[in-house]
Amino acid sequence: MPNFKVKVKWGKETYSDVEVNTDEPPMLFKAQIFALTGVQPERQKVMVKGVTLKDNDWDNFKLRDGMPVLLMGSKEEEIPKEPVEKTVFVEDMNDSELATALELPAGLTNLGNTCYMNATVQCLRTVPELRESLIKFPGAVAGASGVVPAHSITAALRDLYISMDKGQTVPPIILLQVLHMALPRFAEKSEHGGYAQQDANECWTEMVRMLQQKLPAKVNTEVEIAAGSGYKSLIDQYFGGTFDVEWKCVESEDEPITKSTEQFLQLSCFISQDVRYMHSGLRSKMQEQITKMSQTLERDAVYTKTSKVSRLPAYLTIQFVRFYYKEKEAINAKILKDVKFPMDFDAFELCSTELQEKLAPMRAKFKEREDALVEQAAALGKKPLKNKGDGKDIKYAPYHFEDDLGSSNSGYYTLQAVLTHRGRSSSSGHYVGWIKQSDETWIKCDDDTVSPVTTEEILKLSGGGDWHCAYVLLYGPRLLDLTEIPAEPMVTE
Repeated sequence: MPNFKVKVKWGKETYSDVEVNTDEPPMLFKAQIFALTGVQPERQKVMVKGVTLKDNDWDNFKLRDGMPVLLMGSKEEEIPKEPVEKTVFVEDMNDSELATALELPAGLTNLGNTCYMNATVQCLRTVPELRESLIKFPGAVAGASGVVPAHSITAALRDLYISMDKGQTVPPIILLQVLHMALPRFAEKSEHGGYAQQDANECWTEMVRMLQQKLPAKVNTEVEIAAGSGYKSLIDQYFGGTFDVEWKCVESEDEPITKSTEQFLQLSCFISQDVRYMHSGLRSKMQEQITKMSQTLERDAVYTKTSKVSRLPAYLTIQFVRFYYKEKEAINAKILKDVKFPMDFDAFELCSTELQEKLAPMRAKFKEREDALVEQAAALGKKPLKNKGDGKDIKYAPYHFEDDLGSSNSGYYTLQAVLTHRGRSSSSGHYVGWIKQSDETWIKCDDDTVSPVTTEEILKLSGGGDWHCAYVLLYGPRLLDLTEIPAEPMVTE
């Protein structure tokens, strides 16, 4: 079906030249109308010559260029305040009241198999430095004729996060459109005519790559950085790490060991029959056998490639390699194996000797703090707990090296977001984002449904069945509390 430009009439307002692509689901058009008018899709009645547009198909809704389309519906009105406040219990609250009381983040409308993008957006939003950099990004989203992929995706993500900050469910229409224009493979259609499901990690990787090109590195105002020692991109600065790599030829003792460096934005956790924990899946990739051309032997030979992390980023992304291509069925089949991941991760063993030495001073400070808490708890006859304050007076030590803003100076991380997949292949099933709100509470972001969950529920995402399996993990810096340990008993749980 062709594209049209129509006039949308809503009360006294008229919006001309609104583009409609009838190859796309009607919800996408309703999302465009929402962006123009602020009328939520579920409150819209869209009509042409007495025929009402359905959510799922264009049957009997005939369009032509310049045709007037009538919109009926109103913006959500504010609930009038009662003169006297009365106590409302959590179990008596509706979804809207619960979201407000718990300060739940905004949900994202599924525009037709777009859960992979929604989950990615929710997880990346947990990085404050990324949100801060996006707010400062100048420029508007370019139209289809002048789209610049990296610029348009960065601007669209910025605008989407601004809309999400208002706390309402948002249809990510503009981001989806520029994603389709920049990367046409994400616009592929299924055999049923709607959008085909896509791989969430591919979406994550591509979006980060676009941001890498447009978001400048953050300048450390506290310390003068030597010329040329900084980073060009905020992504390289806060998400990028470095491997020190050694290549040793197994088939020739005379061939000297060669050394090189490699950059990464993700670590891969490979899943085999023996892997039961994320740490061992990561280590299996650090030393591997690879066949390549030997200059000494003048033929292909087997090499042992040994990698050690020489630079840790503040935010560590870990992908569980759960999909593999199954030729017989021609699908990316899924490994359902249960692989445990920790809420707090220590990357020390993955690091080079030189980096381990650099990490030692901050790690000693963490141990000193923990020992002091244990001693206090022993003296009071209580279990050691974190100091429970309102958070306003807590001071934290810098989590990065003084001369490397965006790095990790301890190797200690805390899990802050999980992207999961439920289903049997990457081209089907469902993706969900799970984001940390506090030590006790996580938020499940299932498209437009946002709800609180416990830490125990997050740990159940390790796989082993048809429930949601962790696919991409985002770890943030574990912070060292510098506030003085009180002499009085700490608050117990």
